[in-house]
Amino acid sequence: MKSYSLLAPAKINLDLEIIGDRPDGYHQLVMILQSISLADHILITPHKAQNITVHCTHSQVPLDQSNLAYRAAKLMQEHFSEHSAEYGGLDITIEKNIPVAAGLAGGSTDAAAVLVGINQLWEIGLTQPELCSLASQLGSDIPFCIGGGTAIATGRGEELDPILDLDHLFVVLGKYESLAVSTPWAYQAYRQQFLDQYLSDQDSIKNRISQTYSSPLVKGIMEKNGQKIGQFLHNDLEKVVLPEYGQVAHLKETMKKAGGLGTLMSGSGPTVFTLCESQQEADHIHTQVKAQISDPDLTLWVAQLSSTGITINN
Repeated sequence: MKSYSLLAPAKINLDLEIIGDRPDGYHQLVMILQSISLADHILITPHKAQNITVHCTHSQVPLDQSNLAYRAAKLMQEHFSEHSAEYGGLDITIEKNIPVAAGLAGGSTDAAAVLVGINQLWEIGLTQPELCSLASQLGSDIPFCIGGGTAIATGRGEELDPILDLDHLFVVLGKYESLAVSTPWAYQAYRQQFLDQYLSDQDSIKNRISQTYSSPLVKGIMEKNGQKIGQFLHNDLEKVVLPEYGQVAHLKETMKKAGGLGTLMSGSGPTVFTLCESQQEADHIHTQVKAQISDPDLTLWVAQLSSTGITINN
């Protein structure tokens, strides 16, 4: 039976704003999400037994039921039990290129790839919106990872409105491999410090969301104006993460001084990226930062912004 090989791109946040609380306990967010070329490779292979197995050589990737890729496969088995009975179990092999616990949606994009791959493997015929609806049951970032590109995300991050794709810009990314920031901690710390700034009524929240569409950052994206995009990068979670994690704050300051269009922490961190006009500029900043911070724990990458989400290689 046919196997499927899929490319699962990472994402960065060009904007992350926390505007209120939701009845379900999550935060009401407004974000601009962007796919990048840094990607994991996922191989999905059917086998006769009904079980799910996950394979990955990266020491920080769990191989049990806590793995989002495993949970995505289990969700498909539960929703499409007849297909599962017909086609059998699944071997999922993850080639991990996206750093773990980095604020780059590495686990989410692997899960998205599993949903897309099983849809093809079992010939279910789900549309992208139907896949995204399933994905939202697993995590807020997963629906975006399926389609990728550039999108305004609201709600928990699962309500998506694609906008003009950016694929002409580059990024330099940096992360200390041994450093992880807990996403629940980051949001809880933000709530504790800034709860008095939260919007509470639905009209105010809707008005705030609508303002994003006419914001300088979105205008910069629509104009493909790298200078303007870099000028208006924003992440509310920097307010709690940078004071708590000095290494991240120092990395951001070092990358910012090295040049580029703008520098920002992605998601809840601890990855920091600098937006660049060209690969040449990105390579130069990569070299500069590596020379400034001679720490073997720091890994740097150069990637291009991408207009695609999950893609099938075969």
